Amino acid sequence: MAVRTILHYPDERLRKVAEPVTDFDAELARLVDDMAETMYAAPGVGLAAPQIGVSRRVFVIDVATGDDEPSDLRVFVNPEILERVGEVQNEEGCLSFPGVHEDVKRAERVRVRACDQHGQSFELEAEALLAIAIQHENDHLDGKLMVDHLSLLRRRLVHRAMVKRAAAVDAAE
Repeated sequence: MAVRTILHYPDERLRKVAEPVTDFDAELARLVDDMAETMYAAPGVGLAAPQIGVSRRVFVIDVATGDDEPSDLRVFVNPEILERVGEVQNEEGCLSFPGVHEDVKRAERVRVRACDQHGQSFELEAEALLAIAIQHENDHLDGKLMVDHLSLLRRRLVHRAMVKRAAAVDAAE
């Protein structure tokens, strides 16, 4: 297992639509392990493969929030959101937008079909943080980002802040 580098906006690779997974093999198992380790090290509650530069339809989520709560790592391969119910607005962050937290509207509940890392198909109904995380990470697989849910003004402000941050990081290297 290895911690991988997380791509930061405005990296164009974050806008690429990810390719379906066709082989549930050792390479996929390594990718999932690396993604989980990277997510926990960041720390975050979710990570999609495109965020580490891998164009595959895979994301991991662990919404266990307390130190006394056991890990609840979930792996979604080739996910498809089948149903969205209600609407909720919550503050979201994203590992590809360090330091940015914005109010985003999402469905309150979702039903999703996916495979696990072994190719076993499953369906899951989710609400609260898990539903929000599923929608957020699934957006990454479609090249859609958190800022795409914001007003034009907020999107421009976040874009400018992230471009400025990227320039500062480049100058420091």
